[in-house]
Parts: sequence; C-alpha cells; structure tokens
Amino acid sequence: MKNKVKARVMDNGKIRRTLVRIATEIAERNRDLKNLVLVGIKTRGIYLVRRIADILEQSEGLEVPVITLDITPYRDDLKKFDKNKVPEKNEVKARLDGRDVLLIDDVLFTGRTIRAAMEAIFDLGRPRTIQLAVLIDRGHRELPIRPDYIGRLLPTSRRERVDVRLKEIDGVDEVLITEPQVKLNKK
Repeated sequence: MKNKVKARVMDNGKIRRTLVRIATEIAERNRDLKNLVLVGIKTRGIYLVRRIADILEQSEGLEVPVITLDITPYRDDLKKFDKNKVPEKNEVKARLDGRDVLLIDDVLFTGRTIRAAMEAIFDLGRPRTIQLAVLIDRGHRELPIRPDYIGRLLPTSRRERVDVRLKEIDGVDEVLITEPQVKLNKK
C-alpha cells in the first residue's frame, strides 16, 4: 500500500539553499576546519554529506575528509540483525582520534539512529567532539539527542512520515510529508 502525499515541503532549490546555509553555519562554528571530519549516515546521509563537503570546498577552499557510516549492526530498534545481510564495512580514511566529527543525516526522529551512529564512531576512534546536522528535524525524540545544525524543523504527527528523496537515489530532490492510506473494507 502506497503512502498518500500530504505536502511537498521542500523542492530542489530549497534543499540546495538549505545545504548551503548548513555548510555556512558549519564553517562559522568550526574555525579549525582542518580538524573536521564529515560522517554521512547510510543511506541518504551519504549523499547529503558529499554535497556539504563540496559546498565547504568551494566556499572555504579546503577539502574536508568524508566518511560513510553503516550503522546496521549498532541498531537497538531492530528485532534481530539478519546474519545473511552483511553490513558495509565502515571505511575510515581519516583518523578520528582528537578530531571534530560531524554526523550528517536526512531526518532526525526518535534519535535511535544517531545513538547507533555515535556508538559506531567510538568503535572507530575517540573524537574530540561530535556534532550533528540534519536536513529535517521532525521531533518525537525518545532519546536526549539534539542537532547542532537543522535544515528545517518540521513538526509532524507520529502517523505521518517524512520522505526525503534525493536525485542520486530517487531521481529528484524533494521532501514530502506522507501518510498511510486507509484501506476501506469492501462488503
């Protein structure tokens, strides 16, 4: 059953402008960009982190290291980890000890994904700081996690979904609020 689109809250232009604003805030708060490592959380965080890294390189003239992170084995909200599905190995091309790490994801909801990402980060090293940037903060936190950089605060009901679609995966850049369609019983 498909979800019903309730609203299109961001299009390509809004997403691009939002990422430029986030990158500007990152550069302003992190004076020592040479100590910064950007970490994109699989799946859509990987594409957002690459876009932010490109913006920082263009505006600051500095290539910031990028890491992609698969948090599947660290999740606490999955019933059982499927032994047949092997998570991607987290490739670490940059040393994390003593570095400022910036986690990047598409949507912040309960906070469980970020908790798992922090656990994975600590398995890879001991960063000086960990910051968080999200394209969408939709509320409904179950854990005390707060983003440092927010693209858009988007209050939603628990029934609603926030679907981030990116051109690298979905062929289009947009953010939708959707809701499951109610299936009526035919008599």
